[in-house]
Amino acid sequence: MSRPDDPVPILDALREDLDTGFAGLYDAYRVYVHTVALRATGSPADAEDLTAETFLRAYRSLISTRPPDLDTLQPRAWLLTIALNTLRNDRRTKARKPPPGPLDNAPDRCDPTQNPARAAEQNETARELAARLALLPERQREAVVLRHVLDLPIAEIAQVLGVPEGTAKSHVSRGLAALRVHHREAVNAAR
Repeated sequence: MSRPDDPVPILDALREDLDTGFAGLYDAYRVYVHTVALRATGSPADAEDLTAETFLRAYRSLISTRPPDLDTLQPRAWLLTIALNTLRNDRRTKARKPPPGPLDNAPDRCDPTQNPARAAEQNETARELAARLALLPERQREAVVLRHVLDLPIAEIAQVLGVPEGTAKSHVSRGLAALRVHHREAVNAAR
């Protein structure tokens, strides 16, 4: 299996045999796409749908009469851009529906070797973070997730969001500042 930080073998596989290469593309990047989808939608079911739609659109693009240039393609940024654009388009068409809620209904991942108290604490922290992320404006939320959940470099975040690097940095910085404010407010309210 190829490493996502080295796309050359994946791109070579796509050139050689599109279907086999696409399976490698999916294996290498599905976790990235799903993570962004989950944090962006707040719903495990919606995240699964968005992930599937992203890879379907990517495959359709690759088999189209004008496929992306594999010599310059950056697969991770390309797929995350497709995911976020798909989500934005879907939200525009469903503007009358209420926004997705926090990850309260997300299944807890259970590690049988982990201390149950520690597992409960981690799940509660993840739910709190998801709830706070949901309070951020869309671009800030996307930038924070791309930077601090997926650990992408600013240049790639800028590419995914379709903004200059300075704007991407600003989105991350403002998102983190807003998260800190939300955290302080929650701590003060708990006192």
